[in-house]
Amino acid sequence: MLSAAIPPLSGTSDVYLIVGYPVAQVQAPVLFNAVFARAGVNAVMVPVEIAPQHLLEFVKSAFLAPNVRGLCATIPHKNALADAMHTCSLSARIAGAVNAVRRLADGRLEGEMFDGQGLRAALDYFGMAYRGKRVLVLGAGGAAAAIAAELASAAPHAAAQVSLYDPAPGKAQALAQRLAAQTSAPVAVVTTNDPAGFDLVINASPLGLNPDDALPCDVQRIEPHAAVMDIVMKHQPSRWVRAARARGLQAQPGFEMLIQQTAPYLDFFGLHPAAELVRSDATFLREQIYPGTLRGEIRGREPHLLIPALL
Repeated sequence: MLSAAIPPLSGTSDVYLIVGYPVAQVQAPVLFNAVFARAGVNAVMVPVEIAPQHLLEFVKSAFLAPNVRGLCATIPHKNALADAMHTCSLSARIAGAVNAVRRLADGRLEGEMFDGQGLRAALDYFGMAYRGKRVLVLGAGGAAAAIAAELASAAPHAAAQVSLYDPAPGKAQALAQRLAAQTSAPVAVVTTNDPAGFDLVINASPLGLNPDDALPCDVQRIEPHAAVMDIVMKHQPSRWVRAARARGLQAQPGFEMLIQQTAPYLDFFGLHPAAELVRSDATFLREQIYPGTLRGEIRGREPHLLIPALL
């Protein structure tokens, strides 16, 4: 296993941040610092726990430091960050959320969203079908928005229907309306988390961050042919994933979604040689974050399944 030791730091080191609330579950620093070490990049990624009411003030202040080169975001900050950007990519605008921020030469902040393409690439990696399928996305936050937008609009490989469920009143409806305003992709809202009738069920909610959380949906109601993806990074394989596997379903935690985003993140931050290193073989990253119970599932070199370089 490659050591994830942080490279020696100095006054010339670049700093990348990941903000969340909480941040105990984040795996990005493990991955990025492993890449920095292997690629010889004089940089470090640091997790920062920041409450929502202080987020925008913190981000604006952080980017006043010239050696802060970029920032990633996790729950619950992806939507709020989108409103603070001077400019965003089309995918970020459609999702109404960002999970990566960089400072442009003129000082403006630019946002990007990689969750959707990362999830779709993870589905491809595992051979989980979504083209022409009925997909249920549980949750309506920033990651869920990006995932729904990607799967619904990824022509010619789009899902036949993407349905959204969130227990917060009006949250799924608001997301569906936002997606409808940006794309003609088929997105619907359902009033329960019942997975019956769906071919692919994705947990894009916070359920699972705590070990005693309720399951995202009733595993016994999932169709026998359906696949399950749980994007939560903590306590994996989660009770939900284990229960689905016990039924013989193909069920995967969300580690691969993050793996698949790493190279695009690095490109976005201008670290192109490091991105190509990851694209050549991401096995060393899987070895960093896959828990012992899943180590036997790490596959060999498959660079053709990683997200290609951004155009």
